[in-house]
Amino acid sequence: MTGEVQRGNMAAAEGPSFWLGNETLKVPAALFALNRKRLCDRLRGNKDVQKNAIVLMQGGEEAQRYCTDTGIVFRQESYFHWTFGVTEPDCYGAIDVDTGKSILFVPKLPESYAVWMGKIHHPEYFRKKYAVDEVHYKNERGVNTDSGNISREASFEGISHRVIKTDMELEVLRYTNKISSEAHKEVMKAVKVGMKEYEMESLFQHYCYTRGGMRHTSYTCICGSGNNSSVLHYGHAGAPNDKTIEDGDLCLFDMGGEYYCYASDITCTFPANGKFTPDQRAIYEAVLKSSRAVMKAIKPGVAWPDMHRLADRVHLEELIKIGILKGNVDDMVKVHLGAIFMPHGLGHLLGIDVHDVGGYPEGVDRIDLPGLKSLRTARVLKEGMVLTVEPGIYFIDRLLDQALNDLSQSCFINNEVLQRFRRFGGVRIEDDIAVAANGMELLTCVPRTVEEIEAFMAEAQGSTKSFDTLASQK
Repeated sequence: MTGEVQRGNMAAAEGPSFWLGNETLKVPAALFALNRKRLCDRLRGNKDVQKNAIVLMQGGEEAQRYCTDTGIVFRQESYFHWTFGVTEPDCYGAIDVDTGKSILFVPKLPESYAVWMGKIHHPEYFRKKYAVDEVHYKNERGVNTDSGNISREASFEGISHRVIKTDMELEVLRYTNKISSEAHKEVMKAVKVGMKEYEMESLFQHYCYTRGGMRHTSYTCICGSGNNSSVLHYGHAGAPNDKTIEDGDLCLFDMGGEYYCYASDITCTFPANGKFTPDQRAIYEAVLKSSRAVMKAIKPGVAWPDMHRLADRVHLEELIKIGILKGNVDDMVKVHLGAIFMPHGLGHLLGIDVHDVGGYPEGVDRIDLPGLKSLRTARVLKEGMVLTVEPGIYFIDRLLDQALNDLSQSCFINNEVLQRFRRFGGVRIEDDIAVAANGMELLTCVPRTVEEIEAFMAEAQGSTKSFDTLASQK
C-alpha cells in the first residue's frame, strides 16, 4: 500500500482494515498510509529537513497500576497512532522522508508468553496487518554502530499538523459521533428520579461498547445533576458521578465514546423528570440560541475567538431578557461580564485526542482576557478542521460573588432575580462539527430543542424496554 489515496473515500480503500465486526466501522490501513504521506510531503517542503532524513517515533508503553502487576487498559499514544494506526504497546516506527518508506519495530516476546497472551506473532504478521513496508524487532532499531547506544525518537517542528482531517478520518469521526449520539439518547430514555449519576455513565459506556466496539471513552464522563451541572469538570475521582438524581434536577451529561483512538465529545442537558421548568427553559434556550448563532457563522476564514465573543454576546442579550442582567450589552462586554456565566472556552479541536493538538501553532497567541484565555485554540478556521461547539451558562457561586463584589460588573446584575438561580446549576450544549468549504457539517445528532427533548423523553417513558433487552430478542 503506497498511500497514494488522497482525501479519498474510505469505502473505496482496499487492503487490511481495523474492524471489530458486527455493525462497527471498518477503518482501512490506507488512512494511516495517507497520514504518513502528508507528513513526508510537509517535511520535504521544510528547508531545515536534510536529505536522507528519518522520522523515528515511539509508541505508547504498557503500564501497570502503581507497583503491582495489574495492567492498565492500553490506549495508543496519539502521534504514533495518527502515523501508524498500531494498537499494540511498546512499538516504534520509522519513516524515510525522501521515499516515504515505513518501518515498524515491534517487541520480540519470548515464546513462553504464548501461555498468557495467545499466539506470538512474527514480523510478517504485523507488516500485513498495518500495511507498512518493513517490520523488525525493536531490539534491531536505531543502534549507533560507533557508540552502541539506541537512538531516541524524533521531535520536529510541524509534528502537530494533524489538525486538517482527511475524508477517511472524518468518516471515523462521523462514526464516533453516531454511536455516542445514540448512547446519549439511551441515557435520556433511561434516566429516572432516584437513580445515581454513575448509573447513567455506566449505561452510556455499555451502549458505546456493545453497539460501537468502543472500549474507551474519550475522557472521564461528566454526569452532573442539580447543582453539580455547574461544576465544569465534575466526575473526577473526588466527585465520581455519585449524587442521587432528584425531581426538578437538570442533568448535564458530557460524554463521548472513542473508536480506534478517534474521539467524540458531546454534552446533552435535559430535565431529569422530562419537563423543563420556565427558568430551565429560559436558560436552555439562551444557550441553544448562541450555539446556533455560532454554527451559522462558522466557515473557513473565521477566527475562533470571534465565535467565542459571538456566543458571549448572545448569552448577555438573553440574560437581559430573562431579567438577571440589566443595561447595555456593549458595556457588559467591556468588563468581560460574559466570562462570569461562561468561564470556559467555546470549544476546541477534536481528533485522535479529545483536546487535539495544533491549537496554538507558532504565530497564534493566547488571548489573556477572561473567558478567551481558556480557549484551547485561537486559530482561523480552515476546511477540514473538526471542533466542538460548546457554549454554556452556569451559576457558579464563586464567580457570582466575585462579580457582585466588583462595582464594574455588579451594576449590571439584578441580584433579586439572580437569587432565584443560585442553586440552578448550569446548561451546556456541545456538538462536534467539521469545517466545510462554505460552512460546516454537524456530526452530532441528538434532540436539541426543548420541544424535541420533552417529546423524546415522554415517548421513552411509554416504553420500558432497554436497548439490550430488545437486542436479546432479535
